[in-house]
Amino acid sequence: MWTEENNRLKKTFRFKDFQEAFAFMTRVAFLAEKHDHHPNWSNVYNTVTIELTTHDAGNVVTEKDHKLAAAIDAI
Repeated sequence: MWTEENNRLKKTFRFKDFQEAFAFMTRVAFLAEKHDHHPNWSNVYNTVTIELTTHDAGNVVTEKDHKLAAAIDAI
């Protein structure tokens, strides 16, 4: 579940291994380009943490973030 705190939507995803985590990140990268909206994220082995905020709106959560979050969940 995505949580909203400190003007960011956040979610952590866990996978079987690094390869699956990296494949997920690759799919998210293509989605981000399609949405012209790019996440702040980190990856450690099988865990990917994503934070979404709209920089051009003053670093607050907007509909743009919610749309990308929904698209990421659909992967």
